[in-house]
Amino acid sequence: MTTSTQYVAAPSNKARWAGRILSGLAIAFLVVDSFMKLAKTAPAVKGTAELGYPPSLLVPLGIILLSCVVLYALPKTSVLGAILLTAYLGGAVATQVRVGNPLFGFILFPVYLGVMIWAGLALRDPALRASLLSRKGFQEVR
Repeated sequence: MTTSTQYVAAPSNKARWAGRILSGLAIAFLVVDSFMKLAKTAPAVKGTAELGYPPSLLVPLGIILLSCVVLYALPKTSVLGAILLTAYLGGAVATQVRVGNPLFGFILFPVYLGVMIWAGLALRDPALRASLLSRKGFQEVR
């Protein structure tokens, strides 16, 4: 078994700031959404009912969402947070499809957020970007 050391270049300042901005926008939106759920605001209650879920799920959903956002915001757990947020947003897509909402503006919005989450993380973390864009790991599995 041979080992090799691969060095990954640090991201440029522009890439790092673009990643921070994308991540910050996603975090800001999701934190506001989670607090609206936790506070059981009228728009959150109405939206939840329109999607066919009981309002009693607002607080658990708010706690789950806020927990995932905190994991994403912390550098040591950001990848785990991104994975969990991707799962949460996948459920949002499925819900929008189930109720028959239009593709643009409803179904794709959680997808846009997911792209922002992963793009922000990849721009900030060169090792993650290299592993996401590398096909070498996939070729060794075959």
